[in-house]
Amino acid sequence: MRSTSGYINLRGHDIWSVQYSQFGAKGEPVLLLHGGLSSTDSWDYTMLPALKKRRVFAYDRTAHGRTGTREGFYHFDFQTDEAIAYIEDVIKEPVHLIGWSDGGIISLMVAIKRPDLVKSIVAIGTNYHYDSGLTLVQEDPEIIISEEDAAKFAMRSPDPAHMQEIIIRKAYEVWNSEPTMSKDDLAQITCPVLVLTGDDEPFSNHHTIDLYESLPDGRLAIIPGASHFVVKEKSSIVQAHIRDFYRNQQYPETKWPRLRAKSELEQQ
Repeated sequence: MRSTSGYINLRGHDIWSVQYSQFGAKGEPVLLLHGGLSSTDSWDYTMLPALKKRRVFAYDRTAHGRTGTREGFYHFDFQTDEAIAYIEDVIKEPVHLIGWSDGGIISLMVAIKRPDLVKSIVAIGTNYHYDSGLTLVQEDPEIIISEEDAAKFAMRSPDPAHMQEIIIRKAYEVWNSEPTMSKDDLAQITCPVLVLTGDDEPFSNHHTIDLYESLPDGRLAIIPGASHFVVKEKSSIVQAHIRDFYRNQQYPETKWPRLRAKSELEQQ
């Protein structure tokens, strides 16, 4: 896939935006939402092989990658509103969302707040509540920035060097108090959702199953021998699941249903 990238002004803030194209690709649009403290660069190559017939968009969220900070950054409500603005102003039609980690959280929140903008979701390594059995998130962590990470930040971010630690601390603050979606909130999401995860995520598998079982039109893929970085550890398997999900997004019909036996969606 070829890509066109550069800064766009999104309602008063410069955002690094990327659009991938393939000759003749006229499929429905897909928006990639990267993980926290990450950027589009860190995972787009793992997704693109599964999206060859689609128009693919991505952007670095505020305080990520090549996009600088602004007031209110990192809170999930802020990031959700930013995603909605990008869909409305740049893509200009409903999209399929693929979100990894924080990007998955934002995808779910967009679908709750603006269901008219979302055709489907692939939520990878996603928790819906901060109280998820999540490990490795400390309230006041010691921030150690390697020379490599510092150089990468200096090369890409429009923010001054001292902001890197501030951004990281803000991320930990948010992760310890957000998101706060409930099962009732998740039940409002009626579009097809593929919950895809490694079997060794930093949050509990019970939390992932609760997420899946709360969705009216959910599918669940737990990839064995994989972690939160399942998109890189098991790229071909992840791509196969996404292709299969996009191949048929009708409500699943199974031989011996439990969750779907009395679904309102199935009866429609």
